[in-house]
Amino acid sequence: MFPAFSSIDWSPLWLSLRVASIATVLSLSVGLAAGWALTRWQFRGKNLAEALVTAPIVLPPTVLGYYLLVLLGRSSPLGELYEALFGGPLVFTWQAAVAAACLHAIPLLIRAARAAFEGVSRNLENAARSLGASEWRVFWRVTLPLSKGHVAAAAVFAFARSLGDFGVTIMIAGNIPGKTQTMAVAIYDAVQSGQSELATALVIVMSALAIVVLYAIGKAGGGRVL
Repeated sequence: MFPAFSSIDWSPLWLSLRVASIATVLSLSVGLAAGWALTRWQFRGKNLAEALVTAPIVLPPTVLGYYLLVLLGRSSPLGELYEALFGGPLVFTWQAAVAAACLHAIPLLIRAARAAFEGVSRNLENAARSLGASEWRVFWRVTLPLSKGHVAAAAVFAFARSLGDFGVTIMIAGNIPGKTQTMAVAIYDAVQSGQSELATALVIVMSALAIVVLYAIGKAGGGRVL
């Protein structure tokens, strides 16, 4: 018998949705800018830059979590700056979970943005430039509208990826109920503590969310889930 859904602590779900939403917005901004630069610019070290932005997709979560701990820990320059600005460390906070989610979402959005931008005709962009449009205006009025379907599908996919992150999140944000415990971490915690019914209920909720997200990706991508 599953526990009554009304008796389940849903704070991990709401935290996961908040983390995923913020991470998607931040990652979309970075992904579009980086995808545009890698698609339209030629510069020395471009192959290395492409490898670096793709690496988080293939590296183990423990490696990525360690990198974030070194980069954002209290003894790092960024960690010290964050603590000076906000009065507390970044690690083991829900904001750290956002950083963990971004680390997975950004590479996905960069790759998707590149594929979408490469499909836009250069002739259309050049025609806009010949009419006096700036590069900024060309991007917003020509390139992005013509690739918005693929970008929207990638953004939804990044949201789903952020929603289910576990390995990096637990390393840098920890497992603090009501503070940093996301749905993926809550499921792990329920299994470890022998609460199989609770774990099953949470898994069902996450699976339902995944199906909804995949359906949304299919709608945004013109019927293609991937």
